Order: sequence, then structure tokens, then C-alpha cells
Amino acid sequence: EKFIKNMLAGVSAIDFALLVVAADDGVMPQTEEHLSILNLLGIKRGGVAITKIDRVPEERITVVKEEIDILLAGSSLADCPVFPVSGELGTGIAHLGDYLEKMARSNEEQAVEGNFRLSIDRAFNITGAGLVVTGAVFSGQVTVGDHLILATQLDQQQKNARVRGLRTSDREASTGQTGERCAINITGPEINLSQVRRGDWLLGQSVHRPIKKFDARVKVLESETRPLAHWTPVHVHLGAADITGRIAVLGKKNISSGQDELAQLVLDAPIGALFGDRFILRDQSAQRTIAGGAVIDLYPPHRGRARPHRLEILRAMEQPDAKAALSAVLASTNDGVNLPQFSQTRNLTDEVTEELREHDNNFSLPSEEGELIISRRRWNEVKEMVLQALTNWHKKEPESVGPNDNSLRNTFKDPPRNLLLNSVLASMIEQKIIIRDGISIRLPSHNARPSETDLALWKDVATILEAGGIRPPRVREVAEELKVDPKRLESFMKRCARQGRLMPVAPNRFFPPEAVEKLAKIVEELCANGGDDGFTAATFKNRTGIGRNVAIEVLEYFDTAGLTRRKGNIRHLRKPASEVFG
Repeated sequence: EKFIKNMLAGVSAIDFALLVVAADDGVMPQTEEHLSILNLLGIKRGGVAITKIDRVPEERITVVKEEIDILLAGSSLADCPVFPVSGELGTGIAHLGDYLEKMARSNEEQAVEGNFRLSIDRAFNITGAGLVVTGAVFSGQVTVGDHLILATQLDQQQKNARVRGLRTSDREASTGQTGERCAINITGPEINLSQVRRGDWLLGQSVHRPIKKFDARVKVLESETRPLAHWTPVHVHLGAADITGRIAVLGKKNISSGQDELAQLVLDAPIGALFGDRFILRDQSAQRTIAGGAVIDLYPPHRGRARPHRLEILRAMEQPDAKAALSAVLASTNDGVNLPQFSQTRNLTDEVTEELREHDNNFSLPSEEGELIISRRRWNEVKEMVLQALTNWHKKEPESVGPNDNSLRNTFKDPPRNLLLNSVLASMIEQKIIIRDGISIRLPSHNARPSETDLALWKDVATILEAGGIRPPRVREVAEELKVDPKRLESFMKRCARQGRLMPVAPNRFFPPEAVEKLAKIVEELCANGGDDGFTAATFKNRTGIGRNVAIEVLEYFDTAGLTRRKGNIRHLRKPASEVFG
């Protein structure tokens, strides 16, 4: 069991495997587990050495060969050559050596892509040189003088490291790259041997992101007698790391023997992982291998990890080619793709990321979470949604100028995210496809013309409401001042609200948009100053001076409109006022 753990620390970076079976012992449980691990990691090139043939009769060698044929049948090493050898007598050693040399010379060098990553499996000090770390290079290239990050499991801190020297294949070198084993002499003000452990990473800054959960494709060994159940505790071996955690099967209750399914690994400690990294799962006691898989996504959603739509996106993300994967994901989602997260997950360089940005004439939108890529299909779809919604609005309420931004959003059955809708609206307004008319949006062909009677009444009402500032009078008070029927005036003010001239804060009180804008800015200021503590209705009343009852009406209107969120007596900002009211 200890030897298997040691083997797992380095096997994920190899191209070729030599499976060794002793002639006197034959195929042992450890042999079977080694082959299972090679299968799970997808290692397809190799050979088999039957050792100690000098200790057994010829017929025993024939029996062991038959055992090996049965063992390899259907595996990734099926049909690989078998070499009977004796280390004592030298029998077959030359033949095996020729084969290994042939395989080494024919092995294609791995493409040097992505940012540098080295999985550390050993660390030691050398007198006069300092700290040296060794391991397999998973991606990229390193050069003497490079500045890297030493990501340690011990204290979960990233430490700046400079490469003082390196060796590859036990020779001094100026560079090391994908597919090689390197010994790298590093130095840094915060670095010492006591902090470095097997399973740590030496890598470029842009791909340093320790994670405690990731989505993956997991395959269970055929030899497992029971399905791998949801939330089973496991040991996760990735690179040289061994971290405990649990497996959450996505979309199903378990994974049957010999089958593969999408799953999420939820770990007890952060791990370094990127798209395509192969890993092995062993049982809770670390006594046997049960499954293996490949990393797909480092940014699973906080909720809905097993929803059908999310599983569709994960299947699209599995494509090995970055451009094909991006196109497939964009075709599967209406929310776009976070380009920095996508690039970091797949370990893409700045040059490749720039190519993705321009791929397929997609749209690039800046956001707080990072640059968002939207497909042209989705962009045009939202444009059509806006045009259809405005057409329906004008037919239903011909006297209204049009909806404000929030009212327009509420007409959609499946509203697009705010960033996308706002960007589409801005583009359509700039192209004069739609018109921004005050706080309302309308089609260029629409003209909401009130009657002459309404226009005359509006001048008088507007004067009174504007004089009230951020505390306009009630409908009855306006009616008394103008000496008109309160019910007639209320109907008129409701028409004005549909036209975008007024905002119905309460059944008996209508505010000019300018007054609502000022009050909303006060709310934003209170939220900014209050931070996580938010603000109370009393704070708002004192800040505005509009009285308790009116303050409550205004705040309840803001809650309903989506500007604020109330929890008990405390309110927090839900969305910026510009998003809610336009």
C-alpha cells in the first residue's frame, strides 16, 4: 500500500510504462492495481518484463505469460510485447534495452504549451546552493532567472521564488519543459526546506489557484464489485498530492463498475489542479484503487451543480481543443463565458487567450467578475427579445412612452443577465434601433401623445409635485389645490406613471423621477457608508427629513422595485439604482 502511494506521486506524468512480473511469484495484487492505475490514467505505451527466469523451469515462464495475456486483455497495454529476462544471467536484457531505446527515440515530444507547472515530489538542501525541488513538468517551460510561485500545502501560502539553476536528465540545463523531470534550485525570502512537502507546486503566477472542489469525469474500475455511491469518502491523488475528500456524483446516485459519469470532488484541503489533469481515487482507508478521472472545471457554481443545464455545459467543456470547447459552451449557455476563468482553468497563455477573444466574432463585455464572452447568437437573440417586448408594450399601453429598464426586464420569461441586457440596450440606443426617452425606452415609430386636456393638467400637477421636492404631496392634497375630483386626478396620475412621467411610490402618492433618483442616491450612500451593517428606516428618515410614514412608503417601494433587500429592520443594496430605474 505504501509503495502504491509512492508510485502514484510520479505516474501521472509518464508516457511509457514497463510492467514488471517476477517469474516465481507471477501476477500479484500489486501488479493488477498498477495496471488498473495505468488504465485510468490512459497510458497506452509500454511493455512487460518477466524477471527472475533463471529461478524457474521453462514451463513456469509459459504459465506466467498466459497470466499476463489474461491480465492485459482489454487494457490500455493490450498487445504490448513481453520480455523474459534474468538480471543474474543477463538473459534478455539486451533485447529489452533495445526496445526501450527504440520507444524512447520514437516518443513524440510533448508540445510546450501553457504556463509552467512542476509537481514537487522531493525537496532537499545542497550546501552552497540552497533549496532544490524535483518533480515532473506538467506544462510550459522554465528558464534560469524566471520568477515563479511556490504553492505549499503546509500553510496554504504562495511564496515568490526565483530559479537559480536547474538540471534535466541529471545534467545542468538552462531550460526545462513539458514532459521532462527537473531538479530546480530556487531561492526566495520566505522559502525554506521545512515548508516544502510532496504534492506542492512550483508554477507561474497566472495559474496559481488552489481549489477545494472541482468538476470532473470519473470512471470506476470494472473490478469494483459495488457502484461508487454519492458522497463516498476518497483519497484523491493528483500530481504528487494525496488529499482526502468526497465524491459528489452529478445527475445520478452512483457510478456503476466500469462506467464513467460526471462528478464533483469536494476536498478537505486545497489542491492545485487544471483542466485535463488526471487523478486517481483510492478508498477511505487508502488500501485499494477504486476509480480515476480527469479535471474539467475549477469554477463550479455555488448552487445547482447537478442541474441538466450545468451537466450540458460540462460535457461541452470536455472538448480538448480550447476554441472548440468555447464555441460548444457558448452554444450551451445563455449567460456567456468568463474568459479569465476559462483561460486559467485550461492553462492558456495570453496569446492563446487573445485568439479566443476574437474567435467567431463573439462579443466581449467587461464585468466585475472578469471579461465575459457572449456569442453572436445570444446577442442577436436578446436584441429580438427587446424589440418584441417593446412592440407588445406599445400595443398594450399605447398612451405610455414605454417601459423603464426594470419593467422591460420583468416582461421576459427568462431574463438575460443585467450586464448583457444593459450592453444590448446601449448598443441598440447608439444605433437608434430604440430610443431612450427620459427613464423610458421606446421604438422610434412609437409616439405616446397625451390629449390636450391631459397636457394642460400635467403642467399644473408637475408644478405642484416639483415644489414638493423629495416629499411630494398626496393625490388628495394635489386635487384640493387644483380643485379637481380626486378620483379623476388619481386616474390621470396613473396614466402619467404608465407614460414614465411619474413613479407610483404608494397608492396615494406619486413621485417625479427626479425625486426618486435623489432618494435612490441617498440609499446608495447609506449602504456604502454602512457596509455589511446596512441601514435602518430611521437612518433613512433622518437623512432625508421626509417623515416616518413617507420614508416607510419609499423604502417599501425600493424593496419591491429591487433596489434594496430587507432583512428584519436592516436594508442592503440589491442592485445599483441605474440598473433598477434606468
